[in-house]
Amino acid sequence: MKGSMRKYLYFFIICFVLSAPAFAQTAAELEVLLNTNAVSYEQAARFVLEAADVPVSAGEAFRHAAEQNWLPQDAAPGDTAVLQGVSHLIMQSFGIKGGILYSGTQSPHYAYRELVYLNVIQGRVDPRMAVSGEFLLFMIGRMLSQTEDDPWPEGTPMGGGIE
Repeated sequence: MKGSMRKYLYFFIICFVLSAPAFAQTAAELEVLLNTNAVSYEQAARFVLEAADVPVSAGEAFRHAAEQNWLPQDAAPGDTAVLQGVSHLIMQSFGIKGGILYSGTQSPHYAYRELVYLNVIQGRVDPRMAVSGEFLLFMIGRMLSQTEDDPWPEGTPMGGGIE
């Protein structure tokens, strides 16, 4: 990973950890995830669904995501998560509509392309590559930073309408 991307990664990891007081993960669980070279679909579902405020328990996250068709159909809990599969999980759990190709096909490949377009996925990566814990947290952090509420409410000078 290049130096400048690593700086952004650490910034988003810190923002993710500090801005997520509702998360049940302990520091030890985050440490394990950060040191994981290839996350499983079960780990990805647990962390992504919790970040997206999907109301399921950590133990039920994989089952819920599989039932909603947010994971590849042949995915097992212990299978190594690939980037396009995690991209589809993120798009669906955060309720991101996407462009015409993604909304028309709901394809994991087009989910990957949408997240590249939205700058959630950066750099040269393969949609079939295994996702590390560090990269998963980076993508979740980027998604959270893009979906946060508008800091200036409607009617304020910086907000949607000036009175």
